Amino acid sequence: MPETMKVDIWSDVQCPWCYVGKRRFEEGVALFGGAVEVEYHSFELAPDTPVDYEGSTADFLSEHKSIPREQAEQMLAQMTTVAAGVGLDFHYEDVHQTNTVKAHELLHYAKARGRQLEMKERLLKAYFVDGRHVGRIEDLADLAAEIGLDREDVVRSLSGSEYLAAVRADVAQAQQYGIQGVPFFVIDGVYGVSGAQEPATFVKALETARAEREAAANG
Repeated sequence: MPETMKVDIWSDVQCPWCYVGKRRFEEGVALFGGAVEVEYHSFELAPDTPVDYEGSTADFLSEHKSIPREQAEQMLAQMTTVAAGVGLDFHYEDVHQTNTVKAHELLHYAKARGRQLEMKERLLKAYFVDGRHVGRIEDLADLAAEIGLDREDVVRSLSGSEYLAAVRADVAQAQQYGIQGVPFFVIDGVYGVSGAQEPATFVKALETARAEREAAANG
């Protein structure tokens, strides 16, 4: 019986709750104490977003959700406070709203080279904290190089849409699972946890999945 618990996470690079949820999940894993293998899967919250969106995040949120701009600004302020609660310093005034499909392709590229978790963290920080652009190939190649990936090869891969089919497959699987929002966690292929839950929720789900696996092995 394998001892490592597998967790598949559907997430988007421009999803603030995905970054908050990542931190809460990581805390939950630390409290759980067992071995956990994580794999990220692609989910596009706004696939119709242009690569170079002209406007602020508040403008985008107002348009996307059909709400007054003032309300959008209040939502971003609240999100910034929530993020601070898990040690994240969001800077929405510097965010470049963009299409994330190429970022998802890069995550698959990194996964094929054993560097997906590092790439995921770098992309989230680049978007929410550093004010970097995560939609353009050259900018993504720069970020990939920062974690030690081959910049020129990343440009080649993204320019040729090498992993676009893998991104589409992730999105299709999310639809099959009925996932309508992210983050979404699938633990041991059995338990689904939706949203940026508190660490204790993840601990309970991991412990339950492990106990059921052990019961099945001993039964």
